[in-house]
Amino acid sequence: MSSSISAPQNNFANQKEELVAAVDLGSNSFRMVIAKVMHSPSGTQLLPIDTLRESVRLAAGLKENKTLDQKAFQRGLEALSRFGDRLRHFHPKQVRAVATNTLRVARNADQFIHEAQRLLGFPIEVIAGREEARLIYIGAAHDAPACDGKRFVLDIGGGSTEFIIGDGYDPKLLESVYIGCVSYSQQFFPNGLVDAYCFKQAQLAARREIEVISSQFRKMGWKQAIGSSGTARAIAELIALNGFEGEPHELPVGDFGGVITRDSLHALKKSLIESEYIDRSQLIGLKGDRRPVLPGGLAIMMAAFDELEIDRMEVTEAALRLGVLYDLIGREQHHDMRFVTVEQFMQRYNVDRSQALRVQEMASYFLQQFPKPKTENRKENLNLLSWAAQLHEIGLTISHNGYHKHSAYIATHADMPGFSRLDQARLAALLLGHTGKLGKLAVSSAYIDWRMLFSIRLAYVICRRRADEKVPDIQVKEIEGGFTITIPQAWAQKNPLTVYSLEKESNDWQKIDKRYQIEMI
Repeated sequence: MSSSISAPQNNFANQKEELVAAVDLGSNSFRMVIAKVMHSPSGTQLLPIDTLRESVRLAAGLKENKTLDQKAFQRGLEALSRFGDRLRHFHPKQVRAVATNTLRVARNADQFIHEAQRLLGFPIEVIAGREEARLIYIGAAHDAPACDGKRFVLDIGGGSTEFIIGDGYDPKLLESVYIGCVSYSQQFFPNGLVDAYCFKQAQLAARREIEVISSQFRKMGWKQAIGSSGTARAIAELIALNGFEGEPHELPVGDFGGVITRDSLHALKKSLIESEYIDRSQLIGLKGDRRPVLPGGLAIMMAAFDELEIDRMEVTEAALRLGVLYDLIGREQHHDMRFVTVEQFMQRYNVDRSQALRVQEMASYFLQQFPKPKTENRKENLNLLSWAAQLHEIGLTISHNGYHKHSAYIATHADMPGFSRLDQARLAALLLGHTGKLGKLAVSSAYIDWRMLFSIRLAYVICRRRADEKVPDIQVKEIEGGFTITIPQAWAQKNPLTVYSLEKESNDWQKIDKRYQIEMI
């Protein structure tokens, strides 16, 4: 008797297009969330369907010379190999991975990230502190209870703590301070000792750091205070389960993930001090991986309450990972924060928009003439090339002499919301290299895409007259060891300065052992 039941159809190819994933390489934990994108007339929402968390404690492996030790190195790589297994069938457009404070400061971060990207299967962006704060706020704002005014968000991480005030989904004031639950637990609570003196020193140290930013935050004010992610959630759970704020209960409470008050913080601190060592604590719900970092996190939380005059804080689990996801789908839906940032920089540095547009259109035209390799994200490269063209003259506000160096310095060191450190490094390389000598770029070419650099340099030469005039059909081609440019003979005769500049370009490229042929037809 044959069965009439047929095998289920494989709809994974259709499903996976609706999924997105965020990987957060935090200083304490590595986390991953996979969510389904839900579209409706009211907007786009994310439905988390799978999460992974591994207590890597990367910051604990940071030695005095600011290098990661081998054990932390290995813990991180092993976690990412498992994450990579889960993400094996995802497309690069569906995944965004970000790294935070420890990999911002570790001297051997590049070595770790190189191996980590191979195991994960996707690029890893090391994001600046304020960019981390922006993404944290976006995540918290999408998950926290509605607020009729400004919202304050605090996120205590393993190596840094982010402070943000925003309105709706829009962050207004962002700061990142180098105080974290891992670093403070190691520094002020040696061997897990949790006495009153240790807490006093840790709280005073944290208050000194927060004091630098506290006045501007108090001045702006807020109606709702939110604690996001691991430390805040762990503290709220301990408060609830041990009855430090009323009767013992489990989270969540109502529409949010718990509440932290001044009194409950002091009760939690008192309980820890009574245990003398964190390993001896009998607190209900204190998880093994949270024990080593709880004292430092609690000290920072109490310092923030004191310095910022907070009385009550609601807690949400959502934070950086959810913010990364919303930012990811925003990029796909043309709500890329990087476009906003570039526009703001153009206004701030009084960019000649007509000239920027000329260079942008010409550079993009040249890049698109090159065949697209399988490994290239052409859309992303065209965006980056366009931003470089729009910002190539921002250094003029400092000095005309060597302005391209000033443009690159600004792009390297400025806070640029939406841009990762890699984005900024690649952008700065294009700004530095769009004119001038190529020698130093050739020596440190890690962030250089030579076809993109060729395109913007050629566009800069062609548009040097800074006038809207008809330009002939200039053809470019990549050849072995360099490039070929083909221009009409008649146009060349009418534009001797341009031809002279192209010949000079040819000499500059030859100095770095790259061919640069000029053909006339």
